[in-house]
Amino acid sequence: MTDKLTGAAGREYVAEAIRHALRSGDLVPGQRLVENDLAESYGTTRGAVREALQDLAAEEILEIVPRRGARVRAVSVEEAVQITECRSVLEQLCARKAAVRATAEQRAELERIGVDMRRAVADGAWDTYSGLNQRLHELVIEASGQEVARRQLERLNGPMVRFQFRLALRPGRPSQSLPQHLAIIDAVVGGDAPAAARAAEAHLDDVIEQLRSSAAAVPAPAPRA
Repeated sequence: MTDKLTGAAGREYVAEAIRHALRSGDLVPGQRLVENDLAESYGTTRGAVREALQDLAAEEILEIVPRRGARVRAVSVEEAVQITECRSVLEQLCARKAAVRATAEQRAELERIGVDMRRAVADGAWDTYSGLNQRLHELVIEASGQEVARRQLERLNGPMVRFQFRLALRPGRPSQSLPQHLAIIDAVVGGDAPAAARAAEAHLDDVIEQLRSSAAAVPAPAPRA
């Protein structure tokens, strides 16, 4: 019998596994999470699972219901739009600062990400593109040196995991977002702070538009007779 993951390692492993399950669609809003089942599935102790669930509840990804345990929190489209509006302000700040503060190594990595993103779209490698997208946003935030913004963005991004997954899978979405991401890269690498902020704003404005259009595409429930 192999040893079970415990402590901080088990806690972090379970939390990331649940985030991945949300991104992949294996978990859905309202779904109940049972500690025993999670511990068995992930090879951890119940204590590690319990702590991970509490962490995810603090991030507003899950909600803890008294006497019923944890379940995936449902996020409305309107809440997702409001979260993205807040993200936009912070990401504009980070892009502006990254254009000034990024190191030569960070600028070189941004350029490589741009090349790899183009290739991923050309090859239809959507999982690869999604990973590069995530790394791009992380790197801009890292390069900005804005630690307060980073912490706030981590909190804001938590409830958006499932929405980000669904948007990424929309037909044509990677081709649509690629020029937006390349504009951010070009501005940061070129040291143009105002352009970097504008590019970040344009990208998040488009995300908001996509969220609203996805809500409009859902048929309204039929009226009761």
